[in-house]
Amino acid sequence: MNHIEVVAAIIQKDDKVFATQRGYGQWKDWWEFPGGKIEIGETPEEALKREIREELSTEINIDKFFCTVNYDYPKFHLTMHCYLCSLQNDAMHLNEHEAARWLTKNELPSVKWLPADIEIIKKLKQIL
Repeated sequence: MNHIEVVAAIIQKDDKVFATQRGYGQWKDWWEFPGGKIEIGETPEEALKREIREELSTEINIDKFFCTVNYDYPKFHLTMHCYLCSLQNDAMHLNEHEAARWLTKNELPSVKWLPADIEIIKKLKQIL
């Protein structure tokens, strides 16, 4: 089985977290935390900052490592390193996603999360 290693940003602002809706591919319209693949030679933190610049045209602070999720999708195994982050400024632009929302703890179940991200939601509810 193919193995993919990615990073995800759990961007927090006040009592909310930032969620994005995929605009392409097999999982189009499902919700996720922004991020992406780690390239050869990158640390997870470098990859996360690069991915957020590419996807959202903004800069983040990586505040704290949160968790690593391992999940078996039908065609690949995913290892996702998740970090609690904050925005350096409020300006963002969706370059790859079709929608985005700031969600409170009680609003987290209101969107259709990717299966691997559901593991993050369970852990997030304990700290929000």
